Amino acid sequence: MTWYFYREFTKLNDFTGQTVLGGLHTHVLVLGTLFFLLVLLFEKHFKLIIQTKTYKMFLIVYNIGLISLVIMMGVRGVFEVLSTNLPNAGDITISWLAGINHMIMAAGIVKFFMILIKQIDNIEKENQ
Repeated sequence: MTWYFYREFTKLNDFTGQTVLGGLHTHVLVLGTLFFLLVLLFEKHFKLIIQTKTYKMFLIVYNIGLISLVIMMGVRGVFEVLSTNLPNAGDITISWLAGINHMIMAAGIVKFFMILIKQIDNIEKENQ
């Protein structure tokens, strides 16, 4: 869907340059699909869902970061395609929000690794 929006929106506006919208599809594919396929594999092998509250917290934090990151990349890309000269404060705000969203996603990933490490330790204790 994001690739289609990028293609049609740039075509509609006769835009031929580089824009953040070009990388949006890749971000969604990797961070939204491939990452959760890896989570599914870890879930199957290490039974991460056992830690229900912690696992739900990871899902909530990561998805909030991912969704807001995609939104901010979309906003930045639309402004680039429309050649909108943002005031300095607007440009800084978009950059700041994108940075915050990256940190939220990073917190979600750290939470995931904490869950994974804890579950691996639990499995090792059970096997001893």
